[in-house]
Amino acid sequence: MIGEELQEIIDEADMKMDDSIQFLKKEFSHIRTGKASPALIDGVKVEYYGSQTPLQQLANISVPEARMLMVSPYDKSTLQDIEKAIMAAGLGLNPMNDGDFIRIPLPILTEERRKELVKVARDKAEQARIGIRNARRDANDQIKKSVEEHSLPEDSKYEAEENVQEITNTHTKTVDDILAQKEDEIMTV
Repeated sequence: MIGEELQEIIDEADMKMDDSIQFLKKEFSHIRTGKASPALIDGVKVEYYGSQTPLQQLANISVPEARMLMVSPYDKSTLQDIEKAIMAAGLGLNPMNDGDFIRIPLPILTEERRKELVKVARDKAEQARIGIRNARRDANDQIKKSVEEHSLPEDSKYEAEENVQEITNTHTKTVDDILAQKEDEIMTV
């Protein structure tokens, strides 16, 4: 039987591990696959009246074709600023401004570029795994401390550590599954 204090530690570790998974999903949304997605330019910030404003607050981003993004600014006077921000974002995109919209054609990914993107995806997945392992280590340290402070039985410590390891394994498998899916998306021509 695990005490309330230990269950709280386990729940907190579970939440931290969930945060690592959410971080990974967000990072993966910025990695380009073969098809267009508005998430590719989510991180772009535009200089607008003296402040850095997220692009999605200044324009509607749509996908008219499989390999084309279209940016429709709410205020046409921001067209040049948006175009500059997309080019400066280092995404390897070449926006075309036609006076009303900005079209962003996505070039076909070469085999070499796909392999580079897979490496980036694996690095992001490893960062998520490290976050999960750090949450496990912190939880196990807190469990040991709590058992000593509250004179809890040694069995509850082992049971709590076992629970932490189970959720660690579950979250690590989730990272592996998400990575495999992303690798498939990247490598599909």
